[in-house]
Amino acid sequence: MAKVTTKPEEVVTASDRTPRRVAQRPAITDTEIARRAYDLYLARGREDGHDVEDWLQAERELSGSAVAV
Repeated sequence: MAKVTTKPEEVVTASDRTPRRVAQRPAITDTEIARRAYDLYLARGREDGHDVEDWLQAERELSGSAVAV
């Protein structure tokens, strides 16, 4: 007589059907961006005319996508 082997059954639990959540960073506020942009302005020696550049740099840094220039 041949021996019959079976594979163990997969058990699906309720937790398997629940979508997994990915940890997300809290949203960056305009206040945080403004503070960092102001720090960049001060670090530049209070040189006017770079407000948009400072704002965009602050956004990149705070979002974690800063690129060395």
